[in-house]
Amino acid sequence: MARRASSSNNPFLITGIIVAVAALIFGGKFLISKKPKSFTNLNPLVVQDLLDNGNSLRNNEYLIAGKIDERFFRDGNTSSVVSVRINAVSGEEIVPVVIPSKFNKLNIEREQRYTIIVRFEQGGIPVATEINRL
Repeated sequence: MARRASSSNNPFLITGIIVAVAALIFGGKFLISKKPKSFTNLNPLVVQDLLDNGNSLRNNEYLIAGKIDERFFRDGNTSSVVSVRINAVSGEEIVPVVIPSKFNKLNIEREQRYTIIVRFEQGGIPVATEINRL
């Protein structure tokens, strides 16, 4: 009489499947819960302070939220300059922001809303350190 093949499940296979499913679940939770850097802990830029004396803002970081009005590229320089329309107490104001070359891979488009963390350099020139599209 011939022997029949064993039909029992391999315990290593079952354990491997359980471990793989658990890894997928925990990995998915980790990726979903990962949030972008929060911009809420910064003070928003007061445009009147910039207009009064931009140099007094030097070495400070502020939050700018607004629409991109125009983007300008400078000859022989990899960085660009954008003009951002923001709502101020006195009405709508335009603030120029230097966008360093590290953000060249971002597709910054006109008429799109962005939040930008700027650090004021010598002479009151705002330079972007972080950019988020809204």
